[in-house]
Amino acid sequence: MQTSLLKRIYLSPLGIPITLLLSLVGRIFKPFMVYGYYDRGSKKLRKLTRISSTALLSDKKNISIGDNCWIWHHSILDGSNGITIGDGVQIGAWVGIFTHSSHVAIRLHGENYLRLAQDSRIGYVRAPVSIGDYTFIGAGAKILPGVTIGKGCVISAGAVVNKDIPDYSIAVGNPAKVMGSSIDLDRKFLEIEGIRDQYFDKDAI
Repeated sequence: MQTSLLKRIYLSPLGIPITLLLSLVGRIFKPFMVYGYYDRGSKKLRKLTRISSTALLSDKKNISIGDNCWIWHHSILDGSNGITIGDGVQIGAWVGIFTHSSHVAIRLHGENYLRLAQDSRIGYVRAPVSIGDYTFIGAGAKILPGVTIGKGCVISAGAVVNKDIPDYSIAVGNPAKVMGSSIDLDRKFLEIEGIRDQYFDKDAI
């Protein structure tokens, strides 16, 4: 009864100040999961999204996160060139999602590197990252600039993803390679009563 009341209060317009308060508390008592994320692009509060107080989201204005997502402790989301994360995505601890890299440009320009505008830096990589609905990204994985990961994927712990990953893929390793299908992984559970009705993409099964 008490939990139900708290849930109704949280999902009411009072959810916004509650989220702000939790964010403040989260910065004091780390690590801490903060419920609620204000998505600047859509101008909507994602009430069911949970993000660790230790996660670093740079250039938040360029990061779009769906609802019911989970971003765990000490992960880095580099929004400098745009990150789009669908609904229900889970991101483990120590994950890095990067949308720029100077790994070539720093050598080419040497000490002139900082004097040049980003657009003028030869070899400077800038590209957005997109992650589809209900994809799981394991702890320590790295997602490199320009990558699109489909929906329903499983990216293994420690994987380094430098190429696009199709829908419903299981990707493993460095560099990450598709090693299986998440639909095959899920198939043994789909006969359990009620699970098929709850599956996020019924067309896939």
